[in-house]
Parts: sequence; structure tokens; C-alpha cells
Amino acid sequence: MNDRITELKNRLNSLRPLSSGELQRLREEFIINNTYNSNAIEGSTLTLRETALILGEGVTIAEKPLKEHLEAIGHKDAFEYVTQLADTKTELSERVIKEIHSLVLMNDRENRGVYRNVPVMIMGAEHTPPQPYLVPKLMEQLVIDYNEMLSEKNFIEAVSEFHLRFEGIHPFIDGNGRTGRLILNLELMKAGLLPVNIKFADRMKYYGAFDEYASSQSCTALTEMIAKYECAELERYIAIIEGNAG
Repeated sequence: MNDRITELKNRLNSLRPLSSGELQRLREEFIINNTYNSNAIEGSTLTLRETALILGEGVTIAEKPLKEHLEAIGHKDAFEYVTQLADTKTELSERVIKEIHSLVLMNDRENRGVYRNVPVMIMGAEHTPPQPYLVPKLMEQLVIDYNEMLSEKNFIEAVSEFHLRFEGIHPFIDGNGRTGRLILNLELMKAGLLPVNIKFADRMKYYGAFDEYASSQSCTALTEMIAKYECAELERYIAIIEGNAG
């Protein structure tokens, strides 16, 4: 799978690039789909169409909570910020993580970009997040370990392990899943790959990857999942570019 990703990445780089207008259209389409799926995984009731109306046209959906509108807008703002960070190859740090979270949690001024100070549970998970007093040290160590993983492991495996450990620490009171998936895409884009959209329809497989890591410290399930998403996204872009050239 890693060889396939490299092959597709090289093929994409060899093709005539899309125009800025075409790239912008694809990016906007991705942001809407990614915002819908990422928020739906966390329990948002907004449909894909409603998400598109909120983000694309500024429409308010009368029967849906204001909180869900703000979550959609916050996720879009956070993705656009992540794109800027990727363009400048900004190194991942606790400061960057907190800045991303601040945008994700725009509806909660008190807890934006602040590590939690209360215990939490993840409903249905096999893992209980650590006590709050451990969070700062665990996050500091995670960033240090991640830089080592990047030099020692396959890239997709490294970003997968970071994601699994980040979600296990559950550093914030809310918004951990959305923040973690944005960080995942930040790192993919910095590596010259495409962002991936973990779909709401695949959430049980996604949850299963966390259970696997909690029980065996294995990253295999999530690594394979991300690699498949990346291949599919690269193939989609190649098809679009070749279709335009045809």
C-alpha cells in the first residue's frame, strides 16, 4: 500500500496542475464533505446538504441547534487554518494543536485551546483517558515521540499512531475527535499528500481501530484505513486532471 501511495503521488505530481479556480472548487467541496463527516462522527445531526448550505451560503437551518451551526463554521475555519500551516510546513507543536482546537471549539470560549481539568470517559470505548493532571506531560511527550516516529517508522504508520495516542489522551474537554482528524490532515498535506475524509459511514471501523490499539498497541487497522483513503483520494485527483486534459 505504501508503494502504491508513492506511485500515485509521483504520478499526480507529473501531471499538469489544475487551475487555481479548479483547485479552489475541489477544496471547497472537500471542506464541506469533511466537515459533515467529522462532525457527524461526533454526533452532529446536520445533513450533508444542510452543512453545504451553512458553509456555502450562510443559511441558518431553523430546526437545528445553533451549536451545530457553530461547529460546522468552526471546523471550516480550522481546516482553512490547517491548510495555511501545511503550506508553510509548520512543525507540529502543542501551540499549534491548541490553536487548531481553539477554532474547532469556537462555541465554547472558556475551554478553547485549554487542556481539560476534569476526568472524562469515552462512551463505549475500551480505554479510559488519563487523569487531567497527567495531560500536559503526556501531550509534551507525544509531540517529542512523534518527531522520533517520523524518522523511525513509515509515514502513514507514524501519523496513525499519533492520532491513536492523541485521542487516547483526550486532552480537551470537547472537540478531540475533530481536532485529531484535522491534525492528521495537516501532517498528510505537509508530506505532499492529500487530506483524507474519514466517513461517518465508516465510523464503526474507525472506532474498531481505537479498540485494537487499546488492547494490543497495534496501529495496523488505522494505518490501513488511512492508506486506503489516501490512495482513493489520489486516484480521484488523477482522474479529474486526466479527464480535464482529455
